[in-house]
Amino acid sequence: MPEITGKKIIVTGGAGFIGSNLVERLAKDNKVLVIDTLMSGSEGNLKEAMKTGNVTFKKDDARNISKHDFKADIIFHLGMYSSSPMYKEKPTRVAEVVEIMINVLEYSRTNGSKLVFASTSSIYNGLSAPHTEDLVPKVSDYYTEGRIYAERLSQLYNNMYGTDIAAMRFFSVYGPHEEAKGGYANLVTQFIWAVKKGEGPLIYGDGKQKRDFVFVTDVVEALTRAVSVKGFDVFNVGTGKNYDLNEMAEKVNLALGKNVRPRYIDMPVSNYVMETLADTRKSEAVLGFKAKVSLDEGIKMLV
Repeated sequence: MPEITGKKIIVTGGAGFIGSNLVERLAKDNKVLVIDTLMSGSEGNLKEAMKTGNVTFKKDDARNISKHDFKADIIFHLGMYSSSPMYKEKPTRVAEVVEIMINVLEYSRTNGSKLVFASTSSIYNGLSAPHTEDLVPKVSDYYTEGRIYAERLSQLYNNMYGTDIAAMRFFSVYGPHEEAKGGYANLVTQFIWAVKKGEGPLIYGDGKQKRDFVFVTDVVEALTRAVSVKGFDVFNVGTGKNYDLNEMAEKVNLALGKNVRPRYIDMPVSNYVMETLADTRKSEAVLGFKAKVSLDEGIKMLV
């Protein structure tokens, strides 16, 4: 798959965790406009990318995407609330996600821009693993509903206007640049932070819940490959392998040369997801994408 070169690209949420890793890759050979509110991101995440001279940063909401004098060939829309607790704190954020998505879709339609956006594996909540893209979602939480709306609106825009759009269902993404997310950071990252301090990482229940952990460089690879998609389509972005939290905690301890036992508490939520596991066959067949970084390797790189 050839690299993206010579393009004008907008990355919403580009100062955030996944967005800034994506911008670092794109900035070498493209002009990139980053739009971010900095709610869970940081300008510091863009330090390396800014050195290229190809990145412009605007502190703004993605719903204002059309107000910037920048005609993009490609949009990567990652500027959406990215954690279920954010929606529980403020359920009206579902409406914000929908409004912002419509504004991004309108920009894409009027400018002829390709669109790749962040959906989520939370769409599979309550469904048996492994998870394939054709599964019918259940009603599970606010976060999921926001992404389902985003996907359906994207299919509508493709049906009505022929817009090329790829919805990327991220599984449990971890890697560098998560500091600004604080308590919303991935469990791998939070476990590393805790164990480094000698504190037992917090686990709900018995720790047997499983996650498909995918390193952020693999996610960036999937995003860039999705630019080739014609029409509208949905893809899983995971490894096709999962680990329970007890196993993950052991790997973190091993990488840090520590032996810090987790702290276990009773499950505080009724709709907690017990297992995520990506069926990766479609992503491999259509995008040629297969995750390369194992959990052991990813933890060592992050440490």
